[in-house]
Formats: sequence, C-alpha cells, structure tokens
Amino acid sequence: MANVNLLPWREEYRQEKRKEFAATVVVVLLLGLLSVFVWDRLVNGRIDWQNSRNDLLNREIAILDKKVEEISQLKLRRQQMIDRMEVILALQSNRADIVKIYDQFVRATPDGVYFTEMVRKAANVSLVGYAESISRVSVLMRELEAVDMFKDPVLTKVEADEMLGEQGSRFELQVKIAQSQNVREEVAHGS
Repeated sequence: MANVNLLPWREEYRQEKRKEFAATVVVVLLLGLLSVFVWDRLVNGRIDWQNSRNDLLNREIAILDKKVEEISQLKLRRQQMIDRMEVILALQSNRADIVKIYDQFVRATPDGVYFTEMVRKAANVSLVGYAESISRVSVLMRELEAVDMFKDPVLTKVEADEMLGEQGSRFELQVKIAQSQNVREEVAHGS
C-alpha cells in the first residue's frame, strides 16, 4: 500500500475552515453593527418626530391657554357689565319710588310740622324737624304709620324749641320704608 501523507491536506482544510469562520464572524459582526446602526437611526428618528410633535402640542397649548385667559377676562368683564346693568335697572326702578316717598311724606305731614333734614340709609329714613306742638308730632307719626309705604315710625328725640311758638318743639324721627312691589317681585323672581 502506498504511503499517503494527509497532514498537509488536513492542515489546508483547517486553514480554509478558519478563514471561512473568520469571514463569517466578520460578516456577522458587520451585519450586527449595521443592524444596531439602523435600529439607532430608526429609534432616534422616532424620538425626534415625537419631540417635534410635543413641541407643536406645547405651542398649541400655549395658544389655547392665552385664549382661555382671554375668555376668563371676557367673562369677568361680562359679569361686571351685568352687575352694572342690574344697578342701573335698580336705580331706574327706584327713581319713581323716591318721588312717591317724598309725595307720601308731604301728604302725611300735618300743618305746623316742618322738616329741616331728611337722611335715607337703605330702607331707613331719619327726619329732623320742628313742630308747633308735640301733638302735631303724634299726628305725623299716626299719618306715617297709616301710609303703606312707611312702617315702624319711632320718635328718637323731642326737645322744646320756641322757633315755631311757645309750645314748639324740635324732634327727631326714624321711619322704615317698606319694599315697593317692583322690588319684591324682582327679589321673588331672583332677578
């Protein structure tokens, strides 16, 4: 039999397999690096896209916040206007009441009684005046109580004063004004 030396062939075969293995490792590494690079670009691209969307949303939110602030300012101005209109309407409805109040005071005041001061605070009226006699002050109080517009007349002070004669007196009187029908209806309806 012939003597054949297979060592060089085996050595060449091993060298070839090592080269193939090295080439395969290099190709796998290159493919791995390429995959990581592509993945990195894809993820960073999506992050940049999301950041741009977030920036757009933040700008839109800022615009809407300004509009909300404007709307709240407009609501505040609207409420102030409504409050002013209510005050004006109340004053307009009370304008006739003032005339009625003075008219009723004139009608209820007997001869010999004169007012020097009349102060109104809300529904209370304070009167200061002079009378020829104390009996005329009592007549005034009865007359005021008889008028539907007035209630609870109270004499707070009486002192002798001869300005209108020997029996003359100076008096201070307080009376409450009953709510007018218009005001009661407005309160009942919640206007």
